[in-house]
This record gives sequence, structure tokens and C-alpha cells, in this order.
Amino acid sequence: MTREITWHDMAIAVAAVLIGLAAGVLLRIALRWLGERASATRWGGDDIVVSALRTLAPWAALAIGGSAAAAALPLTATVGHRVNQVMIAVVILAATFATAGVIADLVKSVTLSRSAVAGSASIFVNITRLTVLAIGVMVLLQTLGVSVAPLITALGVGGLAVALALQDTLANLFAGVHILVSKTVQPGDYIELSSGEDGYVIDINWRNTVVRQLSDNLVIIPNSKLAGTIMTNYHRPEQQMGLLIQAAVGYGSDLGQVEQVTIEVATKVMAEVTGGVADYEPSVRFHTFTESGVGFTVILRALEFSDQYLIRHEFIKQLHMRYRAEGIELPVPGRSVVVHERVTIAQDQVTAQARPAVPGPAAPAS
Repeated sequence: MTREITWHDMAIAVAAVLIGLAAGVLLRIALRWLGERASATRWGGDDIVVSALRTLAPWAALAIGGSAAAAALPLTATVGHRVNQVMIAVVILAATFATAGVIADLVKSVTLSRSAVAGSASIFVNITRLTVLAIGVMVLLQTLGVSVAPLITALGVGGLAVALALQDTLANLFAGVHILVSKTVQPGDYIELSSGEDGYVIDINWRNTVVRQLSDNLVIIPNSKLAGTIMTNYHRPEQQMGLLIQAAVGYGSDLGQVEQVTIEVATKVMAEVTGGVADYEPSVRFHTFTESGVGFTVILRALEFSDQYLIRHEFIKQLHMRYRAEGIELPVPGRSVVVHERVTIAQDQVTAQARPAVPGPAAPAS
């Protein structure tokens, strides 16, 4: 410090800080307004840019105000250099968080556009964010004069110990990456495990896969378990799926009429019920002579797994109504019991016939 700090110097420094603070607040308000306008557009890139500027611009304005305040004060070269380093560190941190947010949002938008669902694969987003933050921290340390080479060396030496300590975590991490890269499961798919759990995949993070059941319950599955289990994916290779409905008619029914009426009802259901494939041609296949009638399968098609329940409901309801109107006999389970009459001998007669003759007492000799 070459001279004493005067009130004039203090006033200029305080004014610089207040101007920087006011500029940061005004920039944030303006960017919030701009973000509302950007959210109304179809392109999602403007939302990402505005979000990054809302993080960076206020801190940059405050850092500029702080640097201006330091320049107005009669500080020594060492103190002035330290103050500038602190301001630069603030800007670097703000830029790091803003960049991490931008890249994470871009990765998220790419994963959503490829899976075409409303879920998210947060494992890629989190890995990207952590990578950008690590690079920003290294740049910050290098800017502050701290050598990062020993830190990288220490991390390399301690990597083996960390890997041994985090075996389960790393196994789940790499299993999650493998699942997403191989595209066996994507967010939004409906899956069913061999153990019985089923539902929509809503997220695959660094440790678990989150599945939402139709009852809105969440099933948390470790990625390593999911990668090693037998699983049915109802959305691969496509979301549409065949729907097989079992039915039967009585032996007195005309099977040609049954087939015609059933296909008419099925075609109507496919065209009118939400979730049905309107241009699909249903089919009927007779397959079994049962105890009470002839069994057959009706083959329909649903747009995706959860649509099958409404389609099945409407089809059975309308088919039953149409069968009654057409006089088609529905099978009624039953059995015929034949009783044969048998002549029963009286118990005393059976006993008398079965009893052996007993000789009387011998006569006395004369």
C-alpha cells in the first residue's frame, strides 16, 4: 500500500461493488424474462443458453465490480494480485457450473430425442456433469498457481484402492452404461423380469434402474442385477404388440358365423378404442374341443403394453353383446352323470348263504 485509504477511495470501492451487484440483479431479472420467452419457442437450445447465462452473468458482473473496487483502492501489488485471483476464481467457478449445465442439458436432450420418451437416462447426465466440474476445478487450481500434476499422480496411485473399495458401485455404474449403450433397455420401455417385477423404466442412474409399475409403485433394481437377469422388453423391437384373447362357443354354434361375427366386432374395436391399431386385420383361430364347447383365439394388436387392458375390456363386452344378439351359444360348463340300477340282496340272505352248516349232536349208541 503506497498511501493511506481515504474516504474517497472507500466511496469509489463501495460504489463499484454496489454497481456490480445491481448489474448482476438486473441481468438475472432480464434473463429470467428472456427465459420465459425462450420457453415458448419450439427450439430447446435457447432455453439451455439462457439458463447458462443466468448462472454466469450475475457472478461475472459481481466479479467485475470487485475488481474495479480493488483497482480504486491503494493496495500493494501482492494484495491486488490476490484479489484479482479471487475474482478470476469466482468467474471460473461460475463458468464451470454454467458449462456443466449446458453440456448436461444437451446430453439429456440427445438421450430424450433418441429414446422418444418422457424419461431420462441420468447416468450419462451425471457423468458428463462430474467430468466438466473436474476439469473446471483443475483449471481453477492451475490458475491459482497450484500444480495439478501431483494431484493427478496421487489419484492414479490411489485409483486401485478406490476401485477395490467401490467394487459394487463401479459394477453398477459400468452395468448401467452397458445397458444404455447396448440399447437393450431404454427409459420409457416396459419390461418384465424373470422374478416377476414389471413396469415402465423411468430412469437409469449411476447405481440403480427405477421402474414404475402400473400401480404407480417404484421398483428399484441395481444395474448389475438387471444386466444379469432374464428380462422381457415389450417395447423392443417395436412398441406395438400382439394381443391374444381366448374365447369359446357351444357345440351347437355355426363356426363360420362365429368367425365372421367375431372379426366384425374385433375390427370395430380396433378402429374405435384408444390404443388399438386401426389398420390391423384381426383374425380368429379355432384350436380346442373342450368339455363344453369349441375354444378359439382372437388375435388383436395394441399400440403399446398398457393399451391391452382397455382393448380387452371393450372387446369382451361388445363380443358378448353381439353373440346374444346373433343367438350364438356360449358354453356352460357341465357334466352328465349316468346312474345304473343294481339289484341288492338282503343282508340276512347273504349272511345265511355264506354261513356253513353246523352238524347237530351225535345220537347215543344202543
